[in-house]
Amino acid sequence: MSQDVTIKITDREGQTHEVQAPTDMNMNIMELVRAYELAPEGTIGTCGGMAMCASCQCYVLNDTMLPEKTDDEEAMLSEAFNVKDNSRLGCQIYISEALKGLEIELAPES
Repeated sequence: MSQDVTIKITDREGQTHEVQAPTDMNMNIMELVRAYELAPEGTIGTCGGMAMCASCQCYVLNDTMLPEKTDDEEAMLSEAFNVKDNSRLGCQIYISEALKGLEIELAPES
């Protein structure tokens, strides 16, 4: 039986939220941020999670093991603003038990 995992998300105002993320719904980080309304409506996931807009860019703050970046994610990050070495697209990180303890910060709105 799957369990929820706890993920810490720092929003664009600098406030940190500890949220419960379901591992049995095939959700990604972008959808989690939207579900908890941690970014204003229309400012995150504007492409619907297709790795085409970078509005869900986030910074990974700890050493949680994440899946490798896809070519599409690499390409989008190469064109995005405010990119750092720890940047990822939230829409490309699917929630699993391996993400337990993940800490991220939402990148500034471009």
